[in-house]
Amino acid sequence: MARYVARQHPAVRWWAPQLPPSPREAMETVRAGIEDWPHANMAVVGSSLGGFYATHVAAATGCRAVLLNPAVHPERDLARYIGDQTLWHSPQDHFYFRSEYIDELRVLQAGPLQHPERCMAIIAKGDEVLDWREMTARYPGSPVCLLDGGDHALSDFETAHLATVVGFLQLG
Repeated sequence: MARYVARQHPAVRWWAPQLPPSPREAMETVRAGIEDWPHANMAVVGSSLGGFYATHVAAATGCRAVLLNPAVHPERDLARYIGDQTLWHSPQDHFYFRSEYIDELRVLQAGPLQHPERCMAIIAKGDEVLDWREMTARYPGSPVCLLDGGDHALSDFETAHLATVVGFLQLG
């Protein structure tokens, strides 16, 4: 997505920070980063826990959001991962997932969306990590692209889903 936006839409401000493990600190980072952005024109894209965060941002700002296999109950699902963890994209890098992060996730849980039509979810029935039924039920009134098969990482994102995301975000 970053390569596509840089190549096809160089005027779009792109920001994809490495967020800290603390959900509270992660949202503080995001809030500070988008503080002066025009919410009506911005959009957020997030996958898995990033989809949970993107849902929170969309609920708080009213911006468009694309949610890729979004975590729906991370406070429940991540409770078993308290302790030393490695980064998914960089397994040599470690961080400590603290028990207080579970409460921080609960605080960030957005209720029903005021503008569900501004959030699109791409959900794979073949997601090996999250339950597609929970994901689908979380976004009533939102456009949902429900995929037969697929995987949690949406490994075919660039070839099969990028155009759908770009279209929903009205990039071109």
